Amino acid sequence: MHRVVALVAAPQASFELGCAAAVFRDPPYRFSVCTERPGNVSTTEGFDMLVTSGLRALDRADTIVVPGWLPINREPTPAVVRALTRAHRRGARLVSICSGAYLLAATGLLDGRRAATHWRYAEELQRRFPAVHVDPDVLYVDHGDIATSGGSGTGIDLCLHLLRSDHGAAYASRVARRMVMPPHREGGQVQYRAEEPVPVESLGGLLEWAAEHLAEPITVEDLAHRANVSPRTLARRFADQLGVAPGQWLLAQRIARTRALLEETDLPVETIATRVGLSSATNLRRRFRAALHTTPSAYRRAYQGR
Repeated sequence: MHRVVALVAAPQASFELGCAAAVFRDPPYRFSVCTERPGNVSTTEGFDMLVTSGLRALDRADTIVVPGWLPINREPTPAVVRALTRAHRRGARLVSICSGAYLLAATGLLDGRRAATHWRYAEELQRRFPAVHVDPDVLYVDHGDIATSGGSGTGIDLCLHLLRSDHGAAYASRVARRMVMPPHREGGQVQYRAEEPVPVESLGGLLEWAAEHLAEPITVEDLAHRANVSPRTLARRFADQLGVAPGQWLLAQRIARTRALLEETDLPVETIATRVGLSSATNLRRRFRAALHTTPSAYRRAYQGR
């Protein structure tokens, strides 16, 4: 059982905490919450929650999630810093959501590394911790031992990414379907910023249709025709809402479907290539290696071996 422990502090943002709890709620994970001083913990939404576990819970955690840190200029106590650095030293994975990057930065463990936080907090994080390379635009950054995410909702993207790393694309896709979430967004996508124009029309229906028809030779022009817009307008909507070009999104979905089929079936690579719309085994192998730096056969051995 993989123990995931969220470290909360008043006033706790309940949405960020809920992101981690929703993703890690089921086996093979065991989710729990702790705080420095057990008892009632107030939330930014106006209600209190009872947390009965203290910092010692971090000594047994495999993954520690910091679901926000407010106010962002608050200095953590030495006890909190010691607990996090001790956990990291023994091999626990540290994860932050939104403003939680401030707490990880305060431990010194982000020095010399790229980190993500909400774009609204990025400038202040960089000013306070100049040794951290703050990237204000990306959804999340994963170093393996430490991972940080941008705005609140990107915490779900990061947690699903960690599921994918732990147990494969198929498992992460099942959890995403339960949550009615897109199964995969690359960490390098751009955070949506509030001052940007609100998209005229959601891409949700188009994305759902494309995901159900990946075996077909869908092109960007096909997507534009189905959305009844020009390819240029479609590209602008993709950039606004997803931070990627339509062709990049299509390829990412095909790679994700390939991973799931490699994990869950014994289908030949040629058959998988046809099912995901990559036309040939040669094309699939080339695209797969470019995306994941490994071959389909090596990937299958690794995940089916698990």
